[in-house]
Amino acid sequence: MEIRTLKGPDEIIPAIPHIARLRLTVFHEWPYLYDGTMEEEEVYLKHFAQSEFACVGLAEHEGEVVGATTAEPFKDTHADFRAPFDKAGIDTSKIFYFGESVLLPEYRGHGVGHAFFDIREAAAWAWGADKTAFCAVQRPDTHPLKPDDYRPLDAFWQSRGYERRNDLVCAFKWKDRGDQAQTEKKLTFWLHEL
Repeated sequence: MEIRTLKGPDEIIPAIPHIARLRLTVFHEWPYLYDGTMEEEEVYLKHFAQSEFACVGLAEHEGEVVGATTAEPFKDTHADFRAPFDKAGIDTSKIFYFGESVLLPEYRGHGVGHAFFDIREAAAWAWGADKTAFCAVQRPDTHPLKPDDYRPLDAFWQSRGYERRNDLVCAFKWKDRGDQAQTEKKLTFWLHEL
């Protein structure tokens, strides 16, 4: 397993198709249930190549991208992510936003998640952040597609020093697998003081 950090368009852009395919695979499953397209993913990921202080972490096994994570200053991310902070009057100028982390199931439980947090927290420190933040989709426990053996990542995130903030919730629309139209999903933020 090789884990490396990409920065800038010259390093990030060539990896975008690989990360996009990986994201479509992982996000197709619970709890995202995302039914997206390569085009949508590539547009979203190109944003990180254009953000001056963004970083992308890649996990590769035998030349194949099996995991990826993204991060950038909160001021550079999409306004919908910042909306609950703006509404609450929270200054985001020193917050580093952690985008999604994705990892194929067979590579989980071997420290890659910790490595991804280390990569993103190092980028946050280098940029001068005093907080880091990410958000996680919320699905009802009664959802018919929730696997019986699903284990949420809350305990892992808490072990890294993150606190769930139920007062900071953003909303995004996407199409769930099997649905015909997009529906709104709620995502709750987790924050960490550096």
